[in-house]
Amino acid sequence: MSDVTGGEGRELRALMARVPSVERVMASAVFEPLIADYGRTQTLTMLRATLDAWRTDAQAGRASVDALTDTMLGHAVSLRLAKHTQSRVRSVFNLTGTVLHTNLGRALLPDEAVRAVADVLTRPANLEFDLDTGARGDRDDLVNDLICELTGAEAATVVNNNAAAVLLTLSALAPRKEVIVSRGELVEIGGAFRIPDIMSRAGAKLREVGTTNRTHLKDYDEAINAKTALLMKVHCSNYAVTGFTKEVTTAELAPLARERGLPVAVDLGSGTLVDLAQWGLPREATVRETVEAGADLVTFSGDKLLGGPQAGLIVGRKDLIAKIKKHPLKRALRVGKLTLAALEAVLRLYRSPETLQTRLTTLRLLTRPADAMRLAAERIQPALQRMTGDAFAVACEPMFSQIGSGALPVDVLPSYGLTVRLAGGKRAGGQLNRIEKKLRAMPRPVIGRIADGALWLDLRCLEEFDEAAFIAQLEGEGA
Repeated sequence: MSDVTGGEGRELRALMARVPSVERVMASAVFEPLIADYGRTQTLTMLRATLDAWRTDAQAGRASVDALTDTMLGHAVSLRLAKHTQSRVRSVFNLTGTVLHTNLGRALLPDEAVRAVADVLTRPANLEFDLDTGARGDRDDLVNDLICELTGAEAATVVNNNAAAVLLTLSALAPRKEVIVSRGELVEIGGAFRIPDIMSRAGAKLREVGTTNRTHLKDYDEAINAKTALLMKVHCSNYAVTGFTKEVTTAELAPLARERGLPVAVDLGSGTLVDLAQWGLPREATVRETVEAGADLVTFSGDKLLGGPQAGLIVGRKDLIAKIKKHPLKRALRVGKLTLAALEAVLRLYRSPETLQTRLTTLRLLTRPADAMRLAAERIQPALQRMTGDAFAVACEPMFSQIGSGALPVDVLPSYGLTVRLAGGKRAGGQLNRIEKKLRAMPRPVIGRIADGALWLDLRCLEEFDEAAFIAQLEGEGA
């Protein structure tokens, strides 16, 4: 090896003269597979970048002519190409303990939905084509009947998320008019998205009634005036007020609204189509129950408790849905064929409630037995211990998961997983952060959480079919 350490002009010029011709290197046998895989343009760009980096090192006295062989250049360019072409959207291991993790994509789609999306990705589909008449159709027709069947609503429409559903509803039904909402329901969801702000953007005027902890029916009644467009309830899905509280239910509010000739809109947030209590999960009002309680409109998410793709569903009275669909914002907020294909496939699963727990991924994860997670933790523990080294103690421990995405915020699910602490009971300091960063840097990043002096890896979302790949990655075999 001929290293340059002095940077003398004559030696530097002699070293620079050793830089091979770009065209000659590109024509070498080493670069043939790279060009075949990545194309000539990208490969050439990365080769030039590699040689430029070498020249910079040479000027600083850090370069070696060994790096200029075809083999070494091929290796360096291959690494650059792999990094340059790696997708920014990457599959990860979600070991945070949060099933519907907003930052990790929320609900995972079941196989039926994946197959449906793949089908419309590769073949033309009747997105807006009526196969019975041969005329142009309405894309909502692909899922409307199914949504109405499962919710008991007269009509339905779909937009790209629940925030869009609320925005569109207010824009269509309450421009320049008042919307009455309990002060205790003026929620803020992720990204500092607030109900008062969305009302303002929709051109509606917020009329608060009641107090943070107590609102009565007479508060709504006394607030109604000639400018009132609708009464609105917002499900407090990401927090809970306890103690001396009073809430006006939809069933209580609906008669007043009918008497005064006003519609009631309910933003259910997460939204569920089935009673979760039958699987031992916390009770949550279903969309059908809300409709039957007298709500004229209900909005909810597709990618939370429903277990489907990102979408916002609006269900309710036929005349109100028709008015919403005519608003210009509907076209801007509509969903595409991929969302509709996935949503229809997920909704069809609800027709067979006896198999829903195994076929709907979200429900399967939420109801996963703690014993299954404990056994998985025991199988994974040796590999994680070897990866972290003797300086750390890896233990199998019970822990608590949460549903996530604002759904049932005060409820937790008994779970099991692995903890990493500094051996000997010492304070970890920044050493746990280095382990956590190392896990995130793996080919398939591992996302856990640091709390109470330990790194917690909750195994609720690591299903058995992924376990072998996870262990192999820990052992350095890739995944």
